[in-house]
Amino acid sequence: MTGRRWKVEVDSSCIGSGMCLATAPSHFRLVDGWSEPVEEVVPEGDALVVAAAELCPVSAIGVRDAETGAELRIIG
Repeated sequence: MTGRRWKVEVDSSCIGSGMCLATAPSHFRLVDGWSEPVEEVVPEGDALVVAAAELCPVSAIGVRDAETGAELRIIG
């Protein structure tokens, strides 16, 4: 692990399926039926965050390098 950080975002296309919460309950919560990250910034390489982004049925979860803003390519 390098000490770099990722910024986790959930965009307005979220349908509140709860898949992210089921996959990564320490990273996501549902608020008023919509997902939001528990912490906006997480350590780089967190496999649960990647899995949640990959499994989101509407690809609403974005993961970026917190310093550069470069988007992590998630295949979902």
